[in-house]
Amino acid sequence: MPDSFFLRGLSTVLGFGLLLSSCSSPADYTPKPKGYNRIDLPAATYQQLGPGHPYTFEYSQQAKVLRDSSYLAQPHWINIYYPRLQANVQITYMPIKQDKKLFNKLLEDARKLTAKHQIKASAIDESVIKMPGGLRAAVFELSGEVPSQFQFYTTDSTTHFFRGALYFRTATANDSLAPVIDYVKKDVVHMLNTLKFR
Repeated sequence: MPDSFFLRGLSTVLGFGLLLSSCSSPADYTPKPKGYNRIDLPAATYQQLGPGHPYTFEYSQQAKVLRDSSYLAQPHWINIYYPRLQANVQITYMPIKQDKKLFNKLLEDARKLTAKHQIKASAIDESVIKMPGGLRAAVFELSGEVPSQFQFYTTDSTTHFFRGALYFRTATANDSLAPVIDYVKKDVVHMLNTLKFR
């Protein structure tokens, strides 16, 4: 009995001592500034798209070309996938065959697909890139928490219609992804500047 009384007293004293030590003057903590994960991006190097498509261009050596496996996919729809960055540039291609009605529908669809992001986009900036081969590409840069930050299309208006959109397979916020988005955008611009229809 005296032993249990002694142990209870000892635990009370220890508990009280711990309580007092936790009430001592607080350590001087400074909050850390908001930061982002460091993303080391490799130097841009390019390779030529292989044969088998009615178009060719140079794409990043950091990326793989994958066939589009969606049930809607047409024969020359591909994905330029960056495994390390979890980025994907979806490429769609349609032959126009001098069908003016089809051409107008493809133009309208391209604009609708971009406008679909207006709900979440804080801004959509449209610009035109004049490509070395004489074609022009309409480019759309989307700001805000949107699933696609960069979209584009180009056409010769009689034979070829080529469209693409950048997506990321990650839940990371777009402001954290900004360096990666810029990196892939530069690759897409290079792709457009080296695009040739066959």
